[in-house]
Amino acid sequence: MIKKQTGNLILLLTALIWGSSFVAQTTGMEHVQPFTFMGIRTVLGGLVLIPVILFQRRMQSKAQRRAPEVQRHIDRMSLIGGICCGLVLCIAGDLQQFGMTTTSPGKAGFITSLYIVIVPLLGIFIGKKIPKIVWFCVAAALFGFYLLCVTEQFTISTGDLLVLCCAFFFSIHIMVIDHFGEKGIDGVLMSCVQFLVAGGISLIAMFALESPTWAHIFAARSSILYSGVMSCGVAYTLQILGQKRTDPTSATLLMSLESVFAALSGWLILHQSFSLREFLGCVLVFAAVLLSQIPLPQKNIRTQKTSME
Repeated sequence: MIKKQTGNLILLLTALIWGSSFVAQTTGMEHVQPFTFMGIRTVLGGLVLIPVILFQRRMQSKAQRRAPEVQRHIDRMSLIGGICCGLVLCIAGDLQQFGMTTTSPGKAGFITSLYIVIVPLLGIFIGKKIPKIVWFCVAAALFGFYLLCVTEQFTISTGDLLVLCCAFFFSIHIMVIDHFGEKGIDGVLMSCVQFLVAGGISLIAMFALESPTWAHIFAARSSILYSGVMSCGVAYTLQILGQKRTDPTSATLLMSLESVFAALSGWLILHQSFSLREFLGCVLVFAAVLLSQIPLPQKNIRTQKTSME
């Protein structure tokens, strides 16, 4: 019970940091371009974790230390998992960053939260059965997305579409984390590797496609530091650690609160608000996310697994 409660608190804090980070991503884009912001923030997030890893291993007592062959296996799986997660995170993060050049933090938060509905749909491709309630949630989420993003002229902004694509890749990211989490990985090490991989690729794109200057990077320093240290270095690591301590349904439900914190942060800090139509869209998206995480009846659990298993 204590382990589960700890995991729940970790994931709630994760959602709070992620939600507030949407504001930092928006303000940072006033000074630098997407690949620059994504590359620097994720590399920074990875570098912040290196001393944490070294400190953890130095503080281990002799009783806590694993056999060398066991430790090598854990490190190898953490490295492989970090590379796989980093590749997916790079795509998801860059899509989100480009999308936020033309959409608000609140809308981006709610659109991104659709990954929780997308995860069970992806389960179809690995042989999982999809409960009827999930199909209803998908329909509700799509209608909510329509109200939130599609104008009366039946047009949708490029930014909203990019953030929707980012939600798809974040769904894959969650599934990859779960896959390697079952193999006994070192969560902090895997998180560190994924940031260095994602950041390295984005920095290559930055030098190839953008023209960053130190003056612009310095002007965006507060946003980059918060997104890098807190959203990347702290929150993504908390996600990996929290998912290991919490059941899949509770984990996805808690992480879905990211959208609420994003909207609240945009309202409090940037004084942004929703129209009635957009507000109804947000309500539908959030309701669909919550409903999709209602536990299945006990008699169906054997044949219908939850989305994050």
